[in-house]
Amino acid sequence: MPRMLDVSDEVRAEIGDEEAARLLAGESAPGSYDCTSCRTPGDSEQERTSTVLFIGDETAVLAFAHATCLPSQVVQVTEEQLQGAVRSIGAGGAESQQQVPQGHQPQYGGQAQDVRQPQQPADLVPEQAVLGVTSGLVLIQGELHPALVVEPTAPVARPGTFGSGDNFLPLLIEQGFMPLTELAAVPPVLHGWSVLLAAGQLHAVLQPNPSGGRPVAWWQAHQPLQVTDGWRAAANKHQQVLMFAAPVGSIGRQPREDLMRDALDKAAAGGKLVGAALPLAGI
Repeated sequence: MPRMLDVSDEVRAEIGDEEAARLLAGESAPGSYDCTSCRTPGDSEQERTSTVLFIGDETAVLAFAHATCLPSQVVQVTEEQLQGAVRSIGAGGAESQQQVPQGHQPQYGGQAQDVRQPQQPADLVPEQAVLGVTSGLVLIQGELHPALVVEPTAPVARPGTFGSGDNFLPLLIEQGFMPLTELAAVPPVLHGWSVLLAAGQLHAVLQPNPSGGRPVAWWQAHQPLQVTDGWRAAANKHQQVLMFAAPVGSIGRQPREDLMRDALDKAAAGGKLVGAALPLAGI
């Protein structure tokens, strides 16, 4: 039976017209699946379904998502991340994903999750600085929003320079992040940047590729990181994640979301906070 599948031109270019035709005809696409975004059941015979192609260094995995959760797209990940996603997606049912040959045509006030990783953002942080990334829900105008709070462990120098100054916020402002003096409203969407989740886990923050083509990782987890069900539900609802960034020593490791919010408010009032809303790249 034909499937209600969305196969984008980008996905079609990777898998080829023949495989795309087989998918649309129902020959190689599952009827039921677990959405790679919200992790709830879907049925490609009854509802519009997106094909999401995760491409690693050597292999690629085609996953399926509710069209209301994600558009059909190609997402570039590392081979390690891809294998982690395969294991996670596969845990929800073998028919939720398929490998294809590479190159073939909680409530507010709950726990804040510290996902600090020794990972350098591309062309931004010198060797002595790593990024601390904390996920949590932030209440803005009476509604909960998923947020990532980024704080380096040391001052950040401008690439190619040496000195004791901290250019972390100026560098982000140059990329389009907005200085915030209070968290009274959701910051503007920063197009070209995105947050990559796969099988409900946090993989990376992506930025535009200076050379063109697919986005590249600005921050990347060494292994996929768990987020709470509430955080993931809010991300699916809004289809975006708020990213806030502050210089070293401004936020600190806060064990609860209410304490994280207090630290964000203080950083904003002190002129030490920037932010933006980043669309989801794939969840």
